[in-house]
Amino acid sequence: MTVQRKIIHIDMDAFYASVEQRDDPELKGKPVAVGGSKERGVVAAASYEARKFGVRSAMPSTLAYHKCPNIIFVKPRFERYKEVSNQIHEVFQQYTDLIEPLSLDEAYLDVTQNKKGMQSATMIAKAIRNDIKEKTGLTASAGISTNKFIAKIASDYNKPDGITLVGPEKTTVFLEQLPIEKFFGVGKVTAEKMKALGIKTGLELKAWSKEALTAHFGKSGSFYYEIVRGNDERPVNPNRIRKSLGAENTFDYDLIELVDMKLALEPIARTVMNRLKKAEKFGKTLTLKVKFKDFRQITRSQSVTKEIDSFDRLIEISFGLLEQIDWDQFPSGVRLLGITCSNFGDKEIGVVKKGHQLTLNF
Repeated sequence: MTVQRKIIHIDMDAFYASVEQRDDPELKGKPVAVGGSKERGVVAAASYEARKFGVRSAMPSTLAYHKCPNIIFVKPRFERYKEVSNQIHEVFQQYTDLIEPLSLDEAYLDVTQNKKGMQSATMIAKAIRNDIKEKTGLTASAGISTNKFIAKIASDYNKPDGITLVGPEKTTVFLEQLPIEKFFGVGKVTAEKMKALGIKTGLELKAWSKEALTAHFGKSGSFYYEIVRGNDERPVNPNRIRKSLGAENTFDYDLIELVDMKLALEPIARTVMNRLKKAEKFGKTLTLKVKFKDFRQITRSQSVTKEIDSFDRLIEISFGLLEQIDWDQFPSGVRLLGITCSNFGDKEIGVVKKGHQLTLNF
């Protein structure tokens, strides 16, 4: 008999910007952008006050300033964010060992087994959010459901400082009524393509066959077919052996100029280096991923003899790979950039033993 999982997705609210506002009270309540400057660069994160003006992550700083002339640019402090992230994970560990981090500010938790002996996954999520607030002074949003996919969507449903439960009996209605752009895994370009095909909600997506979706969206079509039906069997996997560590960003605006691509790569590279340092493992192979507006995707890789253990070295290799691309072959704008480090050797990264699963009420 299959045990129904109880999954929580915790997502910190505007994490980088919230840490800056907490540490500097003069920034509280003001539009803050982490990264970039008034003259150059790319926004790595934006406070909710800045988002009200349309400022978003990966946006060129000059455009952010145009949208919000009063915006305050703050230099990123990634070591500080890591420090706070560790505090948050200490909270998680009080409730379960089944924790799968996605980044510094979000993670999946399987609370089918509960260290505290609580009888409700919803109560566990509330307790975790309260503990995070008490320990860090920051707010988090939580999504609760039977699988990772729905929990991820649910955590974004009532942001900031919100909690959303999508229990088994509500899954169908929740997904059918959901606007297509709210589906995790459906980016801005894909959402526009779906809307052009008459797919604006989950219900309209559900009406399409797997074959028809595959014909229009390739391998992703099968994924869309399953997730709109609430099918996601992926476990929360804290003992996954990581063969690579990386990060990527999909941009709201197509990048045309090489200089803008380099600026956009900087926060991605910093995130990658932060994750490598946290794992205490550095690779000898770097792979650059580029996805274009017309959905074409390419990768370029370089292997070196010495481990890539500094941001400067990481960005140097990334820029070199970017410069080697024959851009005349790819006239459309760049929609996504990503960096991955691999070739770690034999050491496993982040291995944690799993516990046995028990059933809890939602």
